Amino acid sequence: MDHRNFLTGLFEAAVAAADPRVALAGALPEKPKGRTVVVGLGKGAAQLAAAFEDLWDGPLTGVVVTRYGYATPCRNVSVLEAAHPVPDAAGLEATQALFAAVEGLTEDDLVVALVCGGGSALLPAPPAGLTLEDEQALNRALLASGAPIGVMNAIRKHASDIKGGRLAAACAPARVVSLVVSDVPGDDPAQVASGPTVPDAVDAETALRMIAAWNISLPANILAHIRSEASRAPHPSDACFARNEVRVVASARLSLEAAARKAEAEGIPAAILSDSIEGEARDVGFVHAAVAREIAARGRPFAAPVVLLSGGETTVTLRGKGGRGGRNTEFLLAFAHGIDGVTTVQALAADTDGIDGSEDNAGAFADGGTAAALRATGEDAMTRLGRNDAWGAFDAVNAIFAPGPTGTNVNDFRAVLITA
Repeated sequence: MDHRNFLTGLFEAAVAAADPRVALAGALPEKPKGRTVVVGLGKGAAQLAAAFEDLWDGPLTGVVVTRYGYATPCRNVSVLEAAHPVPDAAGLEATQALFAAVEGLTEDDLVVALVCGGGSALLPAPPAGLTLEDEQALNRALLASGAPIGVMNAIRKHASDIKGGRLAAACAPARVVSLVVSDVPGDDPAQVASGPTVPDAVDAETALRMIAAWNISLPANILAHIRSEASRAPHPSDACFARNEVRVVASARLSLEAAARKAEAEGIPAAILSDSIEGEARDVGFVHAAVAREIAARGRPFAAPVVLLSGGETTVTLRGKGGRGGRNTEFLLAFAHGIDGVTTVQALAADTDGIDGSEDNAGAFADGGTAAALRATGEDAMTRLGRNDAWGAFDAVNAIFAPGPTGTNVNDFRAVLITA
């Protein structure tokens, strides 16, 4: 068996299960009496819009925003691009375009919101008294904090004019149907892209407690806004949401199940550990390595051969300077250290959207010889981890995995193969 080809095949099966056309085909809403307007945001928003156009039997207009380099042509939907993970001026213009697209709607009209991961950064909307630079500072602080995605999004919602259901409120009295590709642990649609069309009940006081608990250092003007009445987000019980509907059309669970079927079709038993793992990427990597070593040495809790599958969204707390990478490569670098010398273990960790962190790779490969190969370059895995330079480590040993943008996003994908 070519282990890298096997692991790549599992990744491809996971991504295929979240393909926009497959995801949307069974989730189309009823046609309205009036207009159909499509709005969308996220790394896979353009692909979702193109698939929706092909599937929808009727006229439509709309606007979606995606990351630079992720656009795909649409016939009737305007596709805009903006920066990720730190917002830029193009994102500010895209936010304004989305609000303009839903102006003047009636109760006979339908808004279809195509929502997937990445939208939190792509749609900056600083409230009165704050600027784009403030929102950029907020994003940088959150990304460096190591806080889980639910915490980051809860804070973002209280310093934005579009997140936390505010875009859906602007669509009223039109009905809004949100078709969500979930990239968050637990598949809470209010957390995907900070829920621009899906409100939740987390209030500003809770957001402030999260800021304190995670020791997140924010500029004084941002904190002042969150403490003010102006930060209050719409509540799910608000009347403007009464006719709205939310459908999760793709998720990590469905993708991991597809990868498991692919492995088993090739004669390798699969065990899904979880589709909602959170925590420090390196810590999750060490735990996965310990499980793999236990299987390799003692045949428990599973007998080899077996492939362990997991998903979710880990986080990285920035400790070093000048490092490059993302949470999947950071996970895998810790994992490589943990399986040093175990020759029967191979792994792939990658982001299902095709981009992991700061570079153009989705993730990387590792096996029992990766740590030794790193030492041969003059640096070891723990030194690289110390400065958050996972990309540099795997690039040095020719183990980068770079399939390019996939057009979807159901978050982290990890496959650990233990052979007999």
